Amino acid sequence: MRALSLLSLILFSFLAGCTSYIPSTVLPAPSPAQPYVKMVTIPLPVIASSPNEGVTYGALTAFLLHNDKDEVSALFAPQVNQNENFGTTGTIYGAMYPSPLRSIEFNLSKSTKVNSDYEVRVRDQSLMDRQLELNAFLYNFTDGSARFFGFGPGSRAEDETNFADREFGYTVSAGYPLTANTILFLGDRLRRVEVDDGAVTKLPNLQQHFSAAEVPGIDGFSTHAQSVSLVYSTLDAPAMASSGIRARATIEGSLAALGSSARFVRYEAEVKGFFPVPDSRFISAGRFAVGQARGSSIPFLERSILGGENTLRGYGRNRFIDNSYVVCNLEERIRLFRWEVFDVKADWELAPFVDIGGVADTVGDLRAGNIEVNPGIGFRAVVRPNILGRIDVGFGKDGPAVFVGLGYPF
Repeated sequence: MRALSLLSLILFSFLAGCTSYIPSTVLPAPSPAQPYVKMVTIPLPVIASSPNEGVTYGALTAFLLHNDKDEVSALFAPQVNQNENFGTTGTIYGAMYPSPLRSIEFNLSKSTKVNSDYEVRVRDQSLMDRQLELNAFLYNFTDGSARFFGFGPGSRAEDETNFADREFGYTVSAGYPLTANTILFLGDRLRRVEVDDGAVTKLPNLQQHFSAAEVPGIDGFSTHAQSVSLVYSTLDAPAMASSGIRARATIEGSLAALGSSARFVRYEAEVKGFFPVPDSRFISAGRFAVGQARGSSIPFLERSILGGENTLRGYGRNRFIDNSYVVCNLEERIRLFRWEVFDVKADWELAPFVDIGGVADTVGDLRAGNIEVNPGIGFRAVVRPNILGRIDVGFGKDGPAVFVGLGYPF
């Protein structure tokens, strides 16, 4: 009853979007020079969909705080959702951008069935006189919609299984500039995984369908890995770039002596670029990435994975798993118009795309017949310089897939 009452209250507030000006003595201003804080309140219905989770519906209210440049400097969004697999979910999402060099994001979410998500992400490029970049991500979540189909490019839709992916851990990295455009990153990653019964009861359970001998890590695993990355970037913005290129090469090692369940090494390389026309109304965006993990008994969730909102958008998450992968994403980001809604200026974009990629034991084993080609179309609302909402519809051999989320796919 309490959840239904809250949902009704939020839906009723949909008719009352407004802009408020709050004295900085009441609400701390993003800039000391601001005598007041501009806060835009936008109640919205929630309709989200993904191949793994199904349809989610509900309501949220977004509170957008502006700085003295009239840019969104903070976003807070409490919401209540309903999903047939997870029941009722209460969530509070927040994103704060104290300066162009700093950002903090957090998500607190709990469902009545299986799911939960508690995470915080911090990025700071201002340390040591802008000579040090720090990234940190801490998380503890349970995803009752996780899938496993088997290994290799030939895994079949008929072998789809469900499980609850319970994880906690962290990822941290520190970057130091070697030249004006080149940064050396050192990283450390801890990941503890438990595999439990999932929330999608219409599918077979992973542990009943596959054995630990067939799928290493099916009974849980730990990874403690260290990495070295070299990054070259000419992007004009770190999160929502409209021009420039970024290239990254990474080597990561997992050692049993440091607490990992298995010893393995991962190699990855990625190049992405953004090429606008003079007024940036059309931006050609592309990414090419390749990766390979080598070792014995590598846990299944530590291998190369394709599928989902950021790789092959014609499939759900975890659709293809093997030791190696290649993926290419191409899209044309077309600004249709600029529109001011509730005193917030937004660019509305259309993005036809194609995702191409595949998995194999080694990169050399990839064959043309194992490559997936997923065309699709995306719709985006962009509030620069920090916030983007999107709907992507991709088409794969298993049928269409729809993703609703935040941020560009790459």
